[in-house]
Amino acid sequence: MAGQGLPRYRASQLLRRLWVSPIGAWAEATELPAALRAELDRAMPVPHLHSDVVQQSADGTRKYLWRLSDGEAIESVLIPSGSRRTLCISSQAGCALRCSFCATGRMGYRRNLTPFEIAGQVREIILQTPEDKPTNIVFMGMGEPLLNWSAVDVALSILNQPDGLGIGARHITVSTVGILPGMQALAKRPEQFRLAISLHATTTAQRLGIMPIEKKYELAGVLRAAEAFRKRVTFEYVMIAGTNDADADADRLVALARRLGALVNILPLHPGGAPDLTPTTAVDIRRFAGRLRNQGIEVAVRRSRGLDIQAACGQLRVEVERKRKTPAATEGRSS
Repeated sequence: MAGQGLPRYRASQLLRRLWVSPIGAWAEATELPAALRAELDRAMPVPHLHSDVVQQSADGTRKYLWRLSDGEAIESVLIPSGSRRTLCISSQAGCALRCSFCATGRMGYRRNLTPFEIAGQVREIILQTPEDKPTNIVFMGMGEPLLNWSAVDVALSILNQPDGLGIGARHITVSTVGILPGMQALAKRPEQFRLAISLHATTTAQRLGIMPIEKKYELAGVLRAAEAFRKRVTFEYVMIAGTNDADADADRLVALARRLGALVNILPLHPGGAPDLTPTTAVDIRRFAGRLRNQGIEVAVRRSRGLDIQAACGQLRVEVERKRKTPAATEGRSS
């Protein structure tokens, strides 16, 4: 704005229209002079993520497949619960980590997202339905956030700051498999963002069987890095029948959670994420959770949401891409 010889307050007006009261195009910012709006739409058009597919579950869960400017696609999931609206957002297109229970890992890594593409997932939902503005953000969508720290770092500021989306730091959770440099960088930020560790196993050998990243960042080192966080840490624990749901697993999990004062989030394995794995039964999940509670550990048992849509992480993109490739493959065979 200064370069255009315009007052400094115009810059604040533009920033407000990007995040606080977002618009789809500068022409909608009627507080700006018409000539300036026309120039902005020509020289600096507002970027967008385009909703390729939106699925609505009977339980209220809504899944978005966003198409990016280069043709890549990412997912977000909006989960309503009373007055709380949690948005699960992506930080990468695809993922390189290949965790056995995750559909995103099966598609491989495509690229990192930019700060706008990360925060823009929230922005687009507000543009479509302002009353659906998320109250909580979790970095648990496609990708490993701490392998894209430079962009996630900026996106956290946009999500949190008053001249951005204004979501409280304690309502923003970054989930990681345990990328130590990223954990250390996140711990140094002054805001009280929450940390969730994708644990899913209680020994190095067991974790290596379902999470190859254990080769590089061992469980012991991840737990030491987590001790630097001022806010309470959460352990994410997807339950897989015959893999990590025995009484001995529960007892080891008690010891790890007690060490950090961690909350344990028990997650049923979403059948769409890993069709070759067997979910632990509801009865056995209750037994496992009860064993933790009886030893003084705070436990939350999450229920699978969006079972009637492709709500597992990466599942919708995999399905859409498969359908797009199928006609071409059929045509090739017939010719």
